Amino acid sequence: MGALEGKVIAVTGAGRGIGRAVALAAAAEGAAVVVNDYGVAMDGTEPTSEVADEVVAEIIAAGGRAVANAHSVTTMEGGASIVQQGVDAFGRLDGVVCVAGILRERMLFNMTEAEWDPVIETHLKGTFTVFRAAAALFRQQKSGTMIGFTSGAFAASVAQANYSAAKGGIVSLVRSAAAGLNKYGVTANCIAPVAKSRMSGQVPFGLEMGEPEDVAPMVCYLLSDLAREVTGQVYTVNGGRIAVYNQPTEVREMRKDGRWTVAEIDARFGEVGQEPMPILERLKAMEAAAKSGDKPNS
Repeated sequence: MGALEGKVIAVTGAGRGIGRAVALAAAAEGAAVVVNDYGVAMDGTEPTSEVADEVVAEIIAAGGRAVANAHSVTTMEGGASIVQQGVDAFGRLDGVVCVAGILRERMLFNMTEAEWDPVIETHLKGTFTVFRAAAALFRQQKSGTMIGFTSGAFAASVAQANYSAAKGGIVSLVRSAAAGLNKYGVTANCIAPVAKSRMSGQVPFGLEMGEPEDVAPMVCYLLSDLAREVTGQVYTVNGGRIAVYNQPTEVREMRKDGRWTVAEIDARFGEVGQEPMPILERLKAMEAAAKSGDKPNS
């Protein structure tokens, strides 16, 4: 028996790349799968449902069970349809995995509203619409697993303010879901994949990347009963490497009686200071390497 035998899992953005790898792996582990993909190009245009149908055919050909869903995750109706289809087709739903996303890159000082809104809508709202529908069901059945997809870019990215903001929002959404639904037996976690995909080609730094199939086992683990006590976490998967992010926490403080003045803050600011920002250090290294003609390390 596979780790997901008897479970029903819905995966968004499952027509290509990491989403497809997750859908296929979940089916191989015994799950029935709702394969959702609106089928858009990388910038969110030219929708077609064929990619979802192709993955379903592949699962069925391998002896698994799957149905296609071509609704957009950007609407409440679309998110609800993905959850409901699992119940209608297979009698239940045990987990949702939100991979769907698009990119519209631009430096912040040039970014337009038309480039900001669709990225937030697809990544962040698209995770919310599915989580919202699933949360009501999972609360009622006292079980269920939610998995959001973030990115290391949630810590900052140079030309992806929209994408970074969306991915940071997903981390907070997942942690909020973990906190709010814990008493109902529901878990929520995040994956920050580093893998070759349509969007990974847009990553601003040269990184060593694994394959989409490398990410899928960790997702299946979190969906399984083996991980029933794991919640509120952010995991990175890159090839054979799995790592966990720290939880946000205060690291230093300074105090006084009463209200601070600007001069007082300045005099004692070293007590709190600032935390290093890794991306700035990488940028400095890249600039130095470019000036010297050397190739920067990834």
